[in-house]
Formats: sequence, C-alpha cells, structure tokens
Amino acid sequence: MYRRALEGKEKALGRNHTSTLSTINNLALIYRDQGKLDEAEEMYQQALEGYKKALGRNHTSTLSTVDNLGALYADQGKLVKAEEMFWRALEGKEKAFGRNHTSTLSSVNNLGALYWKQSKLGKAERMYRQALEGKEKALGRDHTSTLGTVNNLGALYADQGKLVEAEEMYQRALEGYKKAFGCDHTSTLSAVNNLGALYADQGKLVEAEEMYRRALEGKEKAFGRNHTSTLSSVNNLGALYWKQGKLGRAEEMYRRALDGYEESFGYESEHCHDIRHNLHALKVISRLKHTMFYFMLFLVLLFVKLVLLR
Repeated sequence: MYRRALEGKEKALGRNHTSTLSTINNLALIYRDQGKLDEAEEMYQQALEGYKKALGRNHTSTLSTVDNLGALYADQGKLVKAEEMFWRALEGKEKAFGRNHTSTLSSVNNLGALYWKQSKLGKAERMYRQALEGKEKALGRDHTSTLGTVNNLGALYADQGKLVEAEEMYQRALEGYKKAFGCDHTSTLSAVNNLGALYADQGKLVEAEEMYRRALEGKEKAFGRNHTSTLSSVNNLGALYWKQGKLGRAEEMYRRALDGYEESFGYESEHCHDIRHNLHALKVISRLKHTMFYFMLFLVLLFVKLVLLR
C-alpha cells in the first residue's frame, strides 16, 4: 500500500514534497520492522536528503529522520555511524528546542543506550544521568518516561557492579510504576523481576525468591501460565532454586518452563535446548549427591566397625 501511495505522490507532488517524504519515512519504518534493514536505510537516506532540501537541517522532521537513521545503524551494528547520527540529532534538537525538551532528552537517552552497547559505561552513565535530570525537571520524578530512565540507570549500575546504586534505582522505579500503573502492569512486573535478579547477584537469595515469585504471580494473572514472559520467570525461579541447593524445586520449575516453551516454540527451539541441558546437569548433580551420601555413610560405618574391633 505504501509503495503504491509513494509512486502516486512522486508523480503528483514530486520526490521532495513533504507528503512524499513522509510516505518514504513510513515505508522505511515498515522495512525496519520486517528486518529489511538495507531497504530501510535506503528509504531513510532518501527521506533525510529530501527533508534537508525542503525544510532545512534543523527542522523537526529532518532531526526525527536523523534519529531514525541512527537507530537503524545501531540495529545493523554500525555503531560509529549510529553515534554520528545521534549526536547530529542531539545538537540540532538542543538548538531547536533547548536542553530539557523531551525530544532532546530522547536523543540523550539514545546516546546512553548506544554507549552501553559499545561498553563505554562511563559515557553511558553520563548520558543517562543527563536524561534523568532533564526529565525530572520537564516531566516530574514520577512520570513514566522518567521512570524508564531510572530503570535504565539501574540496569547500567548493575552492569558496572554498582549494586547498591542499582538497588536504589530499581526500588525507585518499582515504587513509581506501582503508583502509575498498579502492581500487575508489565512495567511494574519487569521492575520486580529486575530487583529479583539483582538480589540474586548480591547473594540475597530469600529476597530474590520473594521478587521472582511476585513477578511470576503477576505475570500469570496478566498474561496466563504459558506466555513467554511468564515462562521466563518460571525459568528464573528454577535457576534460583538451583543456586539455593533446592534441586527438587529447581527441576519442577525447569520442567514447567520446558513444557511451556515446547508448546510455544517447538521441541527444537533454543529455549528448550538450554532447559534440557540444565535438567541434565541437575540430574547428574542429584546422582552425585546421592552417591556421596552413601559413600560417606559407608565411611562412617567402616570407621565405627574399626573402632569396635580394637
């Protein structure tokens, strides 16, 4: 449909009319969603050149297309080009809107995500902190966009090993999402899950179990027992129980996750392969523990017998 619309607009209005360029941009979005990244890049480049000619370099439509092209380059793994586009978009938006406009802050956030992807964690933190401070001023501490950046900063801190700071951010995001959306919203449940993973990394296994169980119960209500997000929480509980040495419970969770993934993705899926590998490892460990128990019992009985024979 967009192809036909584009051909019609090119004939009626010309290649560089803003309506034509809007259709080109929409076609690029569709190609990106379809995974046709080369075709999407071609469309974005065409739209960008057209907008620069028609509206100028710092018009909102031009800057939006620069941003879109940056996101596409990031998807393609062309991270240097992505950084160049995101910086161009940011500088243009600062001139057009100011530092604390939501569109400017979106570009700051994009740069933070890109630097994180490049493992430039210090730069990523600076971008996320700038985005957070701007959003707090522009939107307020409890706006959902602000909370999204709080959550991102928490995840970045966790990646940096700053677990205390990560916990503070995750707790703040969780409280904010509960107020904004309620306990069973996807954003709230994601924050609960993030806290569970952080507690597991900190060795706070009781707290981790509580968070994972809360996430699981909420996802069962929101999505159903066999939704992929629910199964991910089941799998997380399996891994946690293994870490706690509760091998029977771990096996129970893994088997439930396996049944769900087989139904959703098929027997040969990567999810199923990984869980079967974990179940096999659990079985081996259980056998070893069983064998060690009887071996130790044998040694104790042997020692007692030797003592009695003296």
